Amino acid sequence: MDSSVQLSDERYKAFIEDISDGVYETDNYGNFTYLNNSICKIFGYPREEIQWQNYSKFMDKKRGRMAYDVFNKIWVTQKGFSDLIWEIIDKDGKTRVIELSANLIINKEGKKTGFRGIARDVTENFRMLETIRESEARYQREYEASRRAERQVRLLLDFVPNPMVVFTLDGKVFFLNRAFSEVFGWTLDELRGRRIPYVPPDLQQDAEESVKRLLEEKVIIRHETRRLTKNGRILDVILKGVIYSEDEDEAGGELVLLRDITEEKRAARVNQALFRISMALPEYPDLEDLLDYISSEMKRLMNVEVAHVMLLDEERREIFFKGAAYDDSATQERVKEIRIPFDKSVVGKVIKTGEPIIVPDTSKEPDFYPGVDKRLEYHTKNLLNVPLRSSDRIIGVLSARNKKEGAFEQTDIELLNMLAGTVALSIENARFSEEIKEAYREVTSLNRAKDKVINHLSHELKTPVSVLSASLDILAKKMAPLPEETWSQTMERAKRNLDRLLEIQYEVEDIMRDEDFASYHLLSLLLDQCSDELESLVAEETGEGPIIQKIRNRIEEIFGPKESEIRAIHLHGFVQERLGVLRPQFSHRQVEIVTHLESVPSICIPPDVLEKILDGLIKNAIENTPDEGRIDLTVRRKGTGVELEVHDYGVGITEEDQKRIFEGFFTTQETIAYSSKQPFDFNAGGKGADLLRMKIFSERYNFKIDMHSSRCRFITKESDICPGRISNCSFCTREEDCHHSGGTTFTLYFPPAPGQD
Repeated sequence: MDSSVQLSDERYKAFIEDISDGVYETDNYGNFTYLNNSICKIFGYPREEIQWQNYSKFMDKKRGRMAYDVFNKIWVTQKGFSDLIWEIIDKDGKTRVIELSANLIINKEGKKTGFRGIARDVTENFRMLETIRESEARYQREYEASRRAERQVRLLLDFVPNPMVVFTLDGKVFFLNRAFSEVFGWTLDELRGRRIPYVPPDLQQDAEESVKRLLEEKVIIRHETRRLTKNGRILDVILKGVIYSEDEDEAGGELVLLRDITEEKRAARVNQALFRISMALPEYPDLEDLLDYISSEMKRLMNVEVAHVMLLDEERREIFFKGAAYDDSATQERVKEIRIPFDKSVVGKVIKTGEPIIVPDTSKEPDFYPGVDKRLEYHTKNLLNVPLRSSDRIIGVLSARNKKEGAFEQTDIELLNMLAGTVALSIENARFSEEIKEAYREVTSLNRAKDKVINHLSHELKTPVSVLSASLDILAKKMAPLPEETWSQTMERAKRNLDRLLEIQYEVEDIMRDEDFASYHLLSLLLDQCSDELESLVAEETGEGPIIQKIRNRIEEIFGPKESEIRAIHLHGFVQERLGVLRPQFSHRQVEIVTHLESVPSICIPPDVLEKILDGLIKNAIENTPDEGRIDLTVRRKGTGVELEVHDYGVGITEEDQKRIFEGFFTTQETIAYSSKQPFDFNAGGKGADLLRMKIFSERYNFKIDMHSSRCRFITKESDICPGRISNCSFCTREEDCHHSGGTTFTLYFPPAPGQD
């Protein structure tokens, strides 16, 4: 949706930059915050000399005060002006006359943020009026040469680019120029001595009042209205008029200048509509609501009774209504239940050909499908359909029906095509969004299934491993009479690998904490029910003894729920104690462990959890550090809490592996590179779950864990192998060379226990 808003905004800005009229925005103090290229031309200054400057810089003091009063009035009344005439001074010191509109800018929170308007250079128009006045004076002074002067004026007026009419005082045409004939369609021969029938019926009273005002005030600077053309089109025009005189004592007639602003107003409406649509995109997360909103904008902009967004159902070969705008909301909802056959409709024809279609009279169109009108009890008289294009295919149609004024024409097609681009983009964004949501739902489902499988396998693994472990103990007792050197290594290897399996199960159990201990409850219940019978049977076979309690303890040990009790722990002492416990297990390794243990405030965490974390970090550091290497263990105060840092000068982890190191069951070496070595051996390998378990512990017990690593610069690839001893490394001549080549640092931050400073 962020990409669609950006596309609409860029179209809006590009359109504004290309129009001939100047567009500006100021802040509340009249400083220009935005202006298009035309403003620079109108003011006669480059953009950088206008931007952020105050409007008063371009006026004299008197006119600046007048401009301030106007802006102040707009600020207070919140009503804009559209016929302001200002004089400004351009860069060359010349006076220019501009005609502009000004409106208050109010943001979504209702706050006044500045002013916005359109400006136009009317210097030439004013000069033209002055020329006309001079011609009037010339007529008065040179009555005997009036006909020659008349021909000169007519020649002059014929080259005026805007329509111009000279009326007698009773409203009949005396002269009209070539531009009038081009715009309105009538020639001078058709209208000379007649009234022009170009006032729409609903504007008759407005026209009469304008004539009256002109006769009274002698001039009309600007009057926005509408006029009819010969073929019935309605144009938006700006009318300016002046009374000219034949002599000093008697008025001669009316000179009226008209400017066609139909396209300008249409462009402004399109501009505003696209801006509103682009701003509305984030407010309508549901596609149907968004398309209803766009349909309503299209209905208003096109001045039609009905607007539709219709999409193609490719599987059923039918057209359905995804967005609609009617005057009646009930009809708007009912139309969405209707489907149109693809092969028997104007809509289907547009989708097939990819070309827009105007139907001026549906009763004469053989492809028009009347089913919708019958269902809705509505009559479609005319319509315009344009295709909705999405990348390389057509996905539907934008449809406008029953134009309220005039007939559909090429400009309507251009307008609807412009809206179609925005609609198609919204539909594509919605489709991509739905695909992403579906993919997320699928991944979530697969993740739940994975968790269930892992949890199930973990429970299934516990019982046989425990039985095998007990069986090995029994077997060891049975084999005690035999020479130990004949079986002890095999027995030790078997127990070591069983312990690895149990460790995997314990790690999974810590990660998958939502277990219900069904096996434990079932076995405890059976033992309670059968305790007497078991005691009798065991007594018969082995003699009397507390066998039931031993069985109960074993069930508790293997299957019982393990609740971790949170206690206050002094980390520096705990680290020292665990290091002492672990040293015998890695005594065969030549790794120097340097400790920096400060006396720090106590922390709150279950001791068994802290033991797993600390043992895992030390074991991980030793297994990744070659012999003759070094590991730093640091405990220090940080802020109000405590920081534990385990820094090894080992082989390090590649950048790619660092991204996934906390994901669980992920190892930093290829599986084939691991071997079944003893714990703490170099490259002994792990199950990949230690760090995931630590991450889960951090979330469960409110501490932070971070990791930073740099891969040894001599073995940059995962496939590269460290010899396992610094003195055997061909790249290192001394131990410090290895220490500076790579390594990994794990940092844990624990908040202080309650009541600690």
